[in-house]
Amino acid sequence: MPAPDTYRTLTRPCEGLYKEKGSKFIARAYPVRSEEDIKQRLEELRKEYFDARHHCYAWILGPRAERYRANDGGEPNHSAGDPILGQIRSLELTNTLVVVIRYFGGTKLGVSGLIQAYKTAAAEALAASEVVEELITAPLTLHFGYEQTNEVMRLVSEYELQVVAQEFTDRCRLQLAIRQSRYAEVLEKATDLRGVQVMEEGRE
Repeated sequence: MPAPDTYRTLTRPCEGLYKEKGSKFIARAYPVRSEEDIKQRLEELRKEYFDARHHCYAWILGPRAERYRANDGGEPNHSAGDPILGQIRSLELTNTLVVVIRYFGGTKLGVSGLIQAYKTAAAEALAASEVVEELITAPLTLHFGYEQTNEVMRLVSEYELQVVAQEFTDRCRLQLAIRQSRYAEVLEKATDLRGVQVMEEGRE
């Protein structure tokens, strides 16, 4: 079970394979960041496996797994996309796409057989990958004079803050990614720094 301010995702693309009664189920699993990433991966696979009968997939996006979709790719309703989605959820993953490409072998498997085949193929691909826990962060930008640099950098060091972008001139800017569970504490400390302007950009 991931911590409240972390989420689990894949470290790299991976592949699985399942065969049943002549049909071949090729599964590909990917870490993804957006629906644009997903669209690109699907297009790549449709070109690579242009002669396959079915391209079925499921994905989950967002640090709290708030967006998801399952697609049966022409198979009977809920026989392909949902079993794939179930495997992603069983590992508590997000920002993850799994696609299963089917080459039909001439023998119908029935709905229960299809469910088992797509579930197993997806599980094979996911088992081949490594899972990592990523932090859920919120953005915070600090504007300050050059003379405040030491104080600001001391705050960055104390809380091991991730610096996303920085600019040091007569008026400095530091864009930070703050771990969600420490956001309020860091915000309070930053606000207390004299001469430092704090901007909560895109904060939910």
